[in-house]
Amino acid sequence: MHTTLLIMAAGMGSRFGGNKQIAKVGPNGELLLHYSIHDAVKAGFDKVVFVIKRAMESEFRALMDSSIPAGVEVHYAFQEFDNLPGGFVPPEGRTKPYGTVHAVLAAAQVIHEPFAVINADDYYGREAFFTMAESLRSMQGREIAASMVAYCLKNTVSENGSVTRGVCETDQDGFLTRVTETYGIKPFPDGTIRDVHGDETGVLLDPDAPVSMNFWGLTPWFFRAAEQDLITFLKSDAGDPMKKECVLPVEIDRLMHTESLKVEVLHTDAVWFGVTYLADKDYVSGELGKLHEAGVYPALV
Repeated sequence: MHTTLLIMAAGMGSRFGGNKQIAKVGPNGELLLHYSIHDAVKAGFDKVVFVIKRAMESEFRALMDSSIPAGVEVHYAFQEFDNLPGGFVPPEGRTKPYGTVHAVLAAAQVIHEPFAVINADDYYGREAFFTMAESLRSMQGREIAASMVAYCLKNTVSENGSVTRGVCETDQDGFLTRVTETYGIKPFPDGTIRDVHGDETGVLLDPDAPVSMNFWGLTPWFFRAAEQDLITFLKSDAGDPMKKECVLPVEIDRLMHTESLKVEVLHTDAVWFGVTYLADKDYVSGELGKLHEAGVYPALV
């Protein structure tokens, strides 16, 4: 049975100003996803599924194919409007993808085992992949199961603007009870972290709160459950039809409360960093450079 990693790399990168998934940030021209793949393989992952847009396939393959370690099975899936479920046709003029739920569903035909999901533009840390690999092994033979690697909110904000995070609540047994997609999180000069979405003064958030960085462990059951929800979402009149997205934290939260999905929260000491804004790139490059200098990583390209 494969240990499978699904990498979502079809986003538009509107705040970054381009395809941040293929931004070269390492000292040898590495992409962030080179580090994720390297760490995942070290942890025992042996199958990688990239979810991309067809228009970027040629450039993406040129960057990735030669750097995938031997023995890793590779698949490409495409997040496009022509594979939206229920025969849905988007409104004329929409170019924005329909979110991370659609991205995961795009890979349904090539994944038949428990799998992990990550963003292409985040650095998750090697320990996190070992933790997730163990979780996926525990899901073998179970139809409905899920897990999530949690990071500390204060370690996931950007000095260059607001970010979106799934703020989590857990029970005493370490299972997720609620995840709230929070859209305007930013640090303030007084050391606080606030949600400024719709309120410029901000709502105070717990800096130590666990948050989702879209590092999920799922089973193929998710494909069937989420497809019906995506159909309902697409046909709903709620939200801006040109911008609305169906996102994983919201969907996971819904499945917990309607389908009895239990999500184990996995804690790790791994360091996270990522690229939301163009100005984040220098910081990320500096941190990766330190890891190379310390011998954590060889040249990956």
